[in-house]
Amino acid sequence: MDEQDESEAAKADTNLLLQQYSLYVQMADKNSDRRVDANKFFISLLTGLLAVLSVVTQLHGPATALNAMLLAFGVFGILLCYVWYITIRSYRQLNSGKFHLIGEVEARLPFPFYDEEWKKLGRGKDKSKYVPITHVEQHVPILFAAIYATLFVVGAILLALNAPLPL
Repeated sequence: MDEQDESEAAKADTNLLLQQYSLYVQMADKNSDRRVDANKFFISLLTGLLAVLSVVTQLHGPATALNAMLLAFGVFGILLCYVWYITIRSYRQLNSGKFHLIGEVEARLPFPFYDEEWKKLGRGKDKSKYVPITHVEQHVPILFAAIYATLFVVGAILLALNAPLPL
C-alpha cells in the first residue's frame, strides 16, 4: 500500500469516526430529552394523584374509608417516588457511560469539546462553578415521598383512632 492509499484510508477512518461521534452525541442528547420527559411524567402523575385525593376528601365519605384512602395514596405515592428516584439514577448512570465514551472518542479528535467544558465546570466537584442537575433532581422525588409519607402517617393515626379527617 502506498502513501496516498494510506492517507485516503486514514481520512476515511477519520470521517467514519466523526460520523459515529456525531451520531453518539445525538443519542446522548436524546437520552437527556427522555430523562426530562420521565421527570415531567412523574411530576404530573404525583401531582395529579394529590389533586384526586383532594377531590375525594372533599366528598366527606365515612372516616374509615377516607383514612384508608390516605394510607393507600401514601403507599402508592411513595412507591412511585421510589421508581422515579431509581429512574433518575439509571439515567445518570447511562449518561455517565455515554459521556465517558464521548471523551474517549474526543481524545482522537482535534478538540475535545465535552472534556474541556467539563474541566471548566470543575468536573461537577466545584459547586461555585456547576451543580450537576442530577444532584438537584434526585431531591425532588424525596420531597414528594415526604408528602406521601405524611399522608400515610396521618391516615394510619386517624385510622387507629377511628377519627375523621379534620377538614
